[in-house]
Amino acid sequence: MTGESGSGVDEEKRATLRRFAALGAAGPLARLSDATGNESPARDAIAGYLSTTPGAHFSKIRDDLSLGTGETQHHLRRLVDAGAVESFKDGEYRRYVPANRFSTFEKRALGYLRRETPRGMLVALLRDPDATGSDLAAALDVSRPTVSKYAKKLDTAGLLSREDGYAVERPEIVLTLLVRYADSFGDDATRLADDAASLFTYDP
Repeated sequence: MTGESGSGVDEEKRATLRRFAALGAAGPLARLSDATGNESPARDAIAGYLSTTPGAHFSKIRDDLSLGTGETQHHLRRLVDAGAVESFKDGEYRRYVPANRFSTFEKRALGYLRRETPRGMLVALLRDPDATGSDLAAALDVSRPTVSKYAKKLDTAGLLSREDGYAVERPEIVLTLLVRYADSFGDDATRLADDAASLFTYDP
């Protein structure tokens, strides 16, 4: 019985790695060889995963791909050394993105969009630019001090202005990231992506 369960887990892991490896293999610099010249499905899977989930931190990459800690460290290091992936520090996290794809502002934005409450605040403000701190607290089911705490952090990061109420800075970029990678964020981002066409207009 234990063997059957373990086999199921292994097969699920292989299926996950194959799915993301297909994405990784299609990207530039993503398919690398190990020291023996053999292809690395795990490394390709990490590259593919980051192409759809940019800004993920180490533990999320490891857990979502069902990899070991040492295995994840090894392959991320190889990808970084090869110039396929870059990392940046975000508070207590080290986050990873495909190399040369995101600006400094976009990387900061991705870091906060990977956090539930800051992302919820940004999504709510994109939907309703007139939302107050109390509105945000009610919408997210958090306390008003919690909203104030994250508003200060978002302001310091350059993602939110607090000069006259709350306003998302460079909203077109934040919206683009939310819509483009909606499936890798929470349901709030997915709903925003579904409604984006009716909520926002593009005026070149």
